[in-house]
Amino acid sequence: MLFETEKLEEIRIQIDLILEKILEYENRYKNQILGVHPNYTESAKNLIHYLALRSFDNAVFQDKLSKIGLPNTSSSESSVLHNLLVYKTIINHLLNNHKTEKTSGFLTKSESKKLIKKHVNALFGKIDRNRNTRILVTQPTLASEDKDFAKNLTALGMDAARINCAHDSEPVWSKIIANTKQANPTCKIFMDLGGPKLRTGKMKPGYKVIHIKPKRNTLGQVIVPAKVWLAPFGMLPPENAEVDAIIPVNKKWLQKTRKGSYVTFLDSRGKKCKITIESKEGYGRWASCSDSAFVTTGTQLTVFLEKKSTSEIHTVHEILPLEEVIFLFEGDTLKLNKAPILGEPTKYDEAGNLIEYPHISCTLPQLFSEVKKGELIYFDDGKIEGIIKEVASDFLLVKITNAKKNGSKLKADKGINLPNSDLGINGLTEKDKEDLKFVAKNADAVNFSFVNSKNDVEDLLNEFKKLNADLSIVLKIETKKAFRNLPSILLKAMENYPIGVMIARGDLAIETGWKNFAVIQEEIIHICEAAHIPDIWATQVLENLAKKGIPTRAEITDAAMSQRVSCAMLNKGIYIEKAVKMLDKILCKMQSIQNKKMAVLPKLEFSKEL
Repeated sequence: MLFETEKLEEIRIQIDLILEKILEYENRYKNQILGVHPNYTESAKNLIHYLALRSFDNAVFQDKLSKIGLPNTSSSESSVLHNLLVYKTIINHLLNNHKTEKTSGFLTKSESKKLIKKHVNALFGKIDRNRNTRILVTQPTLASEDKDFAKNLTALGMDAARINCAHDSEPVWSKIIANTKQANPTCKIFMDLGGPKLRTGKMKPGYKVIHIKPKRNTLGQVIVPAKVWLAPFGMLPPENAEVDAIIPVNKKWLQKTRKGSYVTFLDSRGKKCKITIESKEGYGRWASCSDSAFVTTGTQLTVFLEKKSTSEIHTVHEILPLEEVIFLFEGDTLKLNKAPILGEPTKYDEAGNLIEYPHISCTLPQLFSEVKKGELIYFDDGKIEGIIKEVASDFLLVKITNAKKNGSKLKADKGINLPNSDLGINGLTEKDKEDLKFVAKNADAVNFSFVNSKNDVEDLLNEFKKLNADLSIVLKIETKKAFRNLPSILLKAMENYPIGVMIARGDLAIETGWKNFAVIQEEIIHICEAAHIPDIWATQVLENLAKKGIPTRAEITDAAMSQRVSCAMLNKGIYIEKAVKMLDKILCKMQSIQNKKMAVLPKLEFSKEL
């Protein structure tokens, strides 16, 4: 006999145990299965079957299957019962028991594929491209002003557009949607609710000064002059333009300047400096400056319009204060205030002795009654790490345990994560409820931020009823609690049709811990596959390419891995068109060698000279 009878019996017994557990789970969660939308009935059953399978430690079972040439159970999430019965039928025949297990009452592999495709199309719309993975692109403010923006992105590969309600306003959102629909009427609109995001509060305004800083080489020689925008107060340069300094000046004299006109002035240090006009754009002027200069409100300008003998005297208009910054080093102490006190850097006396810790407030004062001494705290997407060393009624003292060698900058409106703390924050804020009124009328799907439990989903569904909303739901999984509750969150959300899951990898990585995140990311993909729910690969996909124009090797690999899910999401950046084009090519190439997690083996071209 090719295989030992004893080994085959062990496999058969394990399969029977799993089948018993599946029946037990079906009975236990019968109400949850009956409660989902009719389009999800079979998917909900399969999710329950998968949870029954995963209630066992299957490592040894998987090893035994592989030794007799049967595929690994990890690739059978979408049709769990069918695969187990196929395994059992094969084992029966190898044991000379020619009994065939039941052949109906479960999803086959092909049927589950059709269901997944149906749910993906319902969420994102049908795709008319040579790839299966969709591309979702976050829209900048520019998309409301430039009608060709969405048209260009659609041509390059964008399948759906994302608008974040945490930014801009309803008039801007309306223009973005109108421009997108004009470019492609079938393009789905996804809108993020801001959610109860914990952030740093406002900082005390700094000095009203502009630092003009040309690029220099290692010898201190200027290699690229600073690019300066001169314009009336409040008139900003085009959104995608690169600029080193913006100086507000009077419109009347500026209109008289032309290429070659120049301005001389003494900066705040008494240093003589010069700015030369290079070109005009509307009421503004582009200029260059090869001097390092500090310009303040009221700085006197000597303006030479044409000839050196023809000059006028003017001044710099009101300059906005610089945003104050707190520099933090490993070992520093940061004070986090409960009251909305404006943040300030560390204060020292003339002898260099510490007078006052650097301090900043936060946007959710309720955390002060929930956190405990010794718990971890992260700032600015994990760039600064700390541990809470003292908890008072109106402040926390945080010891910084990890920061850049030369100091990390902490500014206003930066994210705060407390992965060990249960803050009891609800998934819907009052602002979310207001924004949802707009979303319900204008969008196709709502991205639900910081969902932590099925109760949060219940709250969202209740808001749907109040608004009579017919919306798709995308559940943003970005906390440890959300991951633990994912099956119950999905089953509750499946009362609505369709739904999806966004793997919000930024916050999720911090909340779950760097060493755990890779495993958790994979587990979410497995669970979504079992529930036949579309999943979205989000956060920092081709981030360097979108923002700087050049991709890193690591992010190319990351983008290639996104082919395993239903959709990859790109964030904003001045090179977003390049990012969309690159992602489209990567996904198409990857699809030729991999179908989700399954390797595809096309003909391999290789040298025959081995």
